[in-house]
Amino acid sequence: MNIASIDIGTNTVILLIGKINGNKFITLHNEFRIPRVGKGLKSGGLIKEEKIIELMNVLTDYKVIIGKYNCTKIFAIATNAFRIASNSKEIIDLVKNQTGINIEIISGNEEAEYSFLGAVSEDKNKDHYNLVIDIGGGSTELIFGKPGNIQYKNSFNTGVVVGTERFFLHSPPLFSECNNFTDYLSEIFKEINIIRPFKTIAIAGTPTTLACINKGLTDYDEDLVEGSILKAVDVRKLKDELSYLSAQQIEEKYKSVVTGREDVLFAGTIILFQLMEQLNIPEVVVSTKGIRYGVIYKNIININLTTGN
Repeated sequence: MNIASIDIGTNTVILLIGKINGNKFITLHNEFRIPRVGKGLKSGGLIKEEKIIELMNVLTDYKVIIGKYNCTKIFAIATNAFRIASNSKEIIDLVKNQTGINIEIISGNEEAEYSFLGAVSEDKNKDHYNLVIDIGGGSTELIFGKPGNIQYKNSFNTGVVVGTERFFLHSPPLFSECNNFTDYLSEIFKEINIIRPFKTIAIAGTPTTLACINKGLTDYDEDLVEGSILKAVDVRKLKDELSYLSAQQIEEKYKSVVTGREDVLFAGTIILFQLMEQLNIPEVVVSTKGIRYGVIYKNIININLTTGN
């Protein structure tokens, strides 16, 4: 049985296609586009018409790909941009009418759960407590625990797009802008209280892009990125490098691995570094898996999560 899973984020729209073989999921196809549907979006505002058109084009292309794989089930999950936009229902109806794809808007807590499952479900050490960091376009999720026993989960209303649009008005950024964003993150993250995890896993575009840069890759290679390590010293070095570059210079220097993220990568790097510093995390394991995998593990393979006290 072939399954398709689509993660509609604030910045990216990612397609995963795989097949179920007993209790295992085998990846057949991964693809991502960066329409940035949440560009300029404020809570209660409208997703812009041009962004709706871009999203429709992406989903129309994805439906063709899904058809080639003869998928029997399509999951489509929308996150922060759709949670806060006032025209989400109209877009969902439009997508349904034109593509047949049903979009489900999930809460921040559900997003955290799916992210966690996607990141840890293939980990052989099921008894260890892990921390998963998911830095998205409009929100950042932290989840601590193990399948069957989640001790902590939270969704913070900051991400690479939101952070960039709110704090960074210059490119390269001003020193004061960097300080203001760092102070803001320090304040909203101060409530996090977890014990030292066995392993910290970072997912989504920021850590995977930083892993490519750290490895000297000019083209994205999922096999080389999956499971790679980013040490705190690496993230600090990359943060310092990016702080002196404009978005155009970032793309010129790091090539296609940053395309579509060149203007928001710096904000994501600050978020990751701030979490590592504040929680005393010496290194993170980078994973290319996330929400789109978690949806399948939860709904098809029936791996359940239980939230602890």
